[in-house]
Amino acid sequence: MDGYVPRGDRGQHGLTVAEVEDWREKFLVGAENALRSRPKDDDAIKDEQIKSLKQKIGDLVLDNDILREALKPDPLDRKTSDA
Repeated sequence: MDGYVPRGDRGQHGLTVAEVEDWREKFLVGAENALRSRPKDDDAIKDEQIKSLKQKIGDLVLDNDILREALKPDPLDRKTSDA
């Protein structure tokens, strides 16, 4: 069920996938926090989310850099330079 939202359910109520996924994420974070013996305050939860999002951004930047390098023409490739 991870990330799955039946098409009829979201279309019937005019919801986007992003809205439903956002609600799901908020629910999971809130449920996890509610089950803790010492629940975190809202600021601590937001700080964790910010840290996680910054990590994702860093990973995506690194992926983009690797892909850009892979797309650069190889200067030692004689097939393209002899033509």
